[in-house]
Formats: sequence, structure tokens, C-alpha cells
Amino acid sequence: MKLMVINGPNLARLDIRDSSIYGDLNYGELKSLIENSAKALGFEADVRQSNDEATIISWLHEAADSKTPVIINPAAFTHYSYAIRDAAELLVAPLIEVHLSNPMAREEFRHTSVISGVANGTIAGFGPNSYVLAINALKALLG
Repeated sequence: MKLMVINGPNLARLDIRDSSIYGDLNYGELKSLIENSAKALGFEADVRQSNDEATIISWLHEAADSKTPVIINPAAFTHYSYAIRDAAELLVAPLIEVHLSNPMAREEFRHTSVISGVANGTIAGFGPNSYVLAINALKALLG
């Protein structure tokens, strides 16, 4: 079964971001971790990253049309992109929101997610393992 993993702004730059917040993996390593973890559970992971809100919306439309489950790390869009939220709401397959860090333990403006309300669940604060946990949760949701 296909699984779409959508990563938002700045995630392709993990190698130069604060490792105490985002961990030590670069984006290529994170992508490999996601793909290998998905494969171990019978999924084919289509891992994507964009800094562009419109591109992420188009990918969510694609997933909605194909009934593909989605794991999304909207990054900064988490806190204010109602357009991404509205596109995510169109999904008929499960949607899991993930974050490398725990937004609730960070600046106050990060405490609000406009995406969580349309997601089946949110996994945050476990570094790259947040994605592994999300893939396991998705497997459970799909039976």
C-alpha cells in the first residue's frame, strides 16, 4: 500500500538546523529512515518536501483523489495555514501529523496547530522516531 509523507518548509535543511531541537539526521537520512520503516510494515513511502504552501496543497489533493494515507509534518505551516488544513480535511484515508520536536515545549506561537483538528492523531517530540511511530499508528488504523 502506498503512503505519502509530506514535509513542509525547512525540513530539507536539517543538517544546518539546531540539532538539539531537530536531531542529528540530515534530510537524506531521515528520508531513508522513513522509507525503510514503511517498507518493513508493508508500505511504499512516497516522501516529499516543499517550502511552498501551494505545492503541499496540491499533494494533499492528489492524496485525497487517490485515497492515499498521509503522514504530514507541516513545519511552520502547522500554526497558520488554513489552506493546508482545508486541503487536509478533504482526505478520506487516515492523516497523521508529526513533528520532530515537541511544539508544546517551545515558543508559545507553536502551541497552536490548525492541522491537528483534521488529523487522526499527532505524534511529536520523538525526533526522527516520530515518523516511525506514525507509520506504526497508520498500520494500526488501517488494520
